[in-house]
Amino acid sequence: MKIRIDDTLPGIAECAGSLKNVIDALYVLNGKWKLPLILSLVQSSKRFNEIQNEVAGISSKILAKELKHLELNDFIKRNVYPTTPVTIIYEATDYSRTLQNVMRELSAWGGQHREKVKQNMR
Repeated sequence: MKIRIDDTLPGIAECAGSLKNVIDALYVLNGKWKLPLILSLVQSSKRFNEIQNEVAGISSKILAKELKHLELNDFIKRNVYPTTPVTIIYEATDYSRTLQNVMRELSAWGGQHREKVKQNMR
């Protein structure tokens, strides 16, 4: 919520509604892995090991748990193919693509923050 000097301050109800919306979003997207996993799968569909290789630092156990949570919340789809051995491909859903603006803004802010930290270390 941007506030300019010539704007009136938002009311209590508007702030409370915004706060509730942020809390709901953070509840679903909590943790350090969900957005990177969604971003990885928005770029292209992948197998489990491909995701693990792309998202550096995530363990197999955590990756499995996070993928299940993302599937439960309709951010990703798990496709099982009857091959030998079974092939499982994860892909982003259209719902996960609704986060593209959020991810773009977070990326821009993260870059600005990284530069600020670098400047403060000098």
